[in-house]
Amino acid sequence: MKNIKKLQALTVAFAVAILVFNCSNDDDDTMNTKLDFSGTYTQEDQMGRPAVNTVFVSSSSKDMFNVTTPSAQSAAFQSMFQNNLLALSPAYANGGKNALGQDAAAFTGLLATDVLNVSLDGKTTFYDGTNLLTGRALADDVITVELLLIFGGEDFSENPGLSNDNVDANDKPFLASFPYLASPW
Repeated sequence: MKNIKKLQALTVAFAVAILVFNCSNDDDDTMNTKLDFSGTYTQEDQMGRPAVNTVFVSSSSKDMFNVTTPSAQSAAFQSMFQNNLLALSPAYANGGKNALGQDAAAFTGLLATDVLNVSLDGKTTFYDGTNLLTGRALADDVITVELLLIFGGEDFSENPGLSNDNVDANDKPFLASFPYLASPW
């Protein structure tokens, strides 16, 4: 019990120190500060669609994929994506398709361009049964959708053990107004 109280006191002290340090008045003139963008910047990772880069890009090609502009990714990496998809999923064997009606070549052509699309005039969702890759709402179950499209076959019934991450909701409800993210624990 003593250790818990010490930890609580230390946590409170740390939080107060951060607040005091970050609430100074030395940033009043930020509008007149000239930003310095000189230097060398390096693209380290691309993750427009969660887990796609992780699963479909071989470790020896990660650096190249991460610095390739999205418009050139499909031409450069689609065949690698397709080979990895066929090795992972029997649902595409012998010309099989996913629930979107895409065969391995079409699906990996879509995935190889690792961007998060956004619909400017329609529903924003990763996939809702009708709309696909029109954005991403906070509550979208992105990993389950990806697993279904990779392993589920044409009607999501193939490989049910591999087609769901079994995480059905966020651990806390999202907020109804900005910033929308769930409050901290």
